[in-house]
Amino acid sequence: MRKQLGTGDDTGGRAPGAQDLAALAHRPRPSGSEHSGATLHPPAARAPAGLPPSDGPEIAPPQTDRLRYLDTATRQIARGMNLDETLYELCRAAVPAFADTAFVHLYAPLPVGDEIGAAPEILRLHTVDHASPRSPAPQGSGSPAPSAHTLQAAEVVRPAATGLLAKLLQDGRPVLGSDPGVAAAAAELLGRVRIPWATPTGRRLIIAPLHGRNHALGSVILVRGPDRPDFTGDDLLVASQLATHTALGLDKAMLYEREAAVADALQRTMLPPSLPEPPGVRLASRYLPSSRTAQVGGDWYDAIPLPGNRVALVIGDVMGHSMTSAAIMGQLRTSVQTLAGLDLPPDEVLHHLDEQAGRLGSEHTATCLYALYDPVLHRLIASSAGHLPPVLLRPDGSVEVLDVPPGAPIGVGGGGFESVETHAPAGATLVLYTDGLVESRDWDVLAGVERLCGRLRAAGSGSAPPTLEDLCDNALGTLGTGDRDDDIALLAARFEGILPETVAYWYMAPRPQTARQARRLTRRTLHGWGLDELLESTELMVGEVVANAVRFASRPITLRLLCTDVLRCEVGDDSPVVPRMRHALLSDEGGRGLFLVDQLAERWGATRVSTGKVVWFEQPLPRAPAG
Repeated sequence: MRKQLGTGDDTGGRAPGAQDLAALAHRPRPSGSEHSGATLHPPAARAPAGLPPSDGPEIAPPQTDRLRYLDTATRQIARGMNLDETLYELCRAAVPAFADTAFVHLYAPLPVGDEIGAAPEILRLHTVDHASPRSPAPQGSGSPAPSAHTLQAAEVVRPAATGLLAKLLQDGRPVLGSDPGVAAAAAELLGRVRIPWATPTGRRLIIAPLHGRNHALGSVILVRGPDRPDFTGDDLLVASQLATHTALGLDKAMLYEREAAVADALQRTMLPPSLPEPPGVRLASRYLPSSRTAQVGGDWYDAIPLPGNRVALVIGDVMGHSMTSAAIMGQLRTSVQTLAGLDLPPDEVLHHLDEQAGRLGSEHTATCLYALYDPVLHRLIASSAGHLPPVLLRPDGSVEVLDVPPGAPIGVGGGGFESVETHAPAGATLVLYTDGLVESRDWDVLAGVERLCGRLRAAGSGSAPPTLEDLCDNALGTLGTGDRDDDIALLAARFEGILPETVAYWYMAPRPQTARQARRLTRRTLHGWGLDELLESTELMVGEVVANAVRFASRPITLRLLCTDVLRCEVGDDSPVVPRMRHALLSDEGGRGLFLVDQLAERWGATRVSTGKVVWFEQPLPRAPAG
């Protein structure tokens, strides 16, 4: 038989219920010797970040109107949205209206929801509130200085699994310090400190376990000073309600924080883990989830390298905050990556993306901006599906909002997308962003874009251009540290370009002698670049790839050599058939071309484009001689 802990009241050891509380309204009021009560003032502890301190409402003395006090106190506790706010509101409600001092110990780690894991090992002191007027705070201090009469509590408690403290916490009922067997539990929580005006076994102390929906979370200790009356059985009912509402608030806060953490992790796994480093452009990004919701959003960005050292810059925003929004975002991002590999113009990419969204059958709409940068031609082509216009920070520090026709959002249908071409000089920076960066309850989108331009203009006005990381931080402004109503995605691309003298390009007819012509052009170009060490291997690979293209091409093939941080060769033809490496038999006269490329090149691949395909390979540049 389980032993019942005594409570010292007339409830017969059962848990306090609604009928017990209702009966308090009909109890005779205490005599004048009882504590008269006063206005509830904030305790000495500081308010959590984001929660402004408040004097709170006036609460009637709990001895004269406990129901009204509990109504106000529980509403106050329920206002907390996270763990710190909930404990702060508990202390504001309990001290000094109900007690002079409050201690809160919580299990570490705290159990969350229905999960079954290892039992928490320790109780850690989480909140201490001293509101006794006997201990005035020193000048400039944020909390009262403990006096000789100030009760202390243990920072860390390790309750034995079979001990009385663990049993008390699991039982879930508040107890008075004078109840049988409670002295040992109180001594564990408070430490062995002599107190002239109270003892752990007296009726000036209540231990109220914090019991959530499925787990014990910790305890709150309420203590009254020598100028207050002892706690009564009726006060146990009040302490029980304070502890119950606090525990439910802690449960809510922990579930909310876990959901927010899971949502944030899910959102980030759908974003690119890292940005590519294509020649001719540098990239930086930021993603900040909303601070006011635990649901995932649909903001995304991407940078996709394309043949010819071009790069596609993408940013989008699925309307709403939900798991569905995140799922739609993941599908659209995958579709954009596939369409980008076809080397389509930006407006065509958005047109096919809109069709794909219609096939998904979702009611969600999305905005998207797709930009294509060519570092050789210093050209930028952009198209928008209802997205906010990009901002271009020029090398001289001037800022321009690019005039890209917005078109209809993805999922609406109707198309109407247009591509706009603009010059992208070396040193310019393109900033793509979602509406969370420029839209606020305090200003509209147009004003937000102007504010963004002002921050970029200020960042680019220095003697030296800012780094991309600094530019992203300046673009975020104070939104990077404060509350946010919406997710923010930001992608910045600094255009460096590729020098024309490092690029060689030819059109050649698909004839049997074309491979020999390609080898001759390659030898002459590499010799002019001072890459004689790569002549033999590059000439061999170019000949094999061009000879393979001649077999399938019906129109002129292209040969392109680029010398950046690597030597890259690209051979394009109009055949969609992508070559595959195969193992040739000893008797076979062909089939070894791609095997040689695979052995000699550092990297190689084949990409389908709208006009056919491009086969490419890369080699590292020779190291400069030391000294």
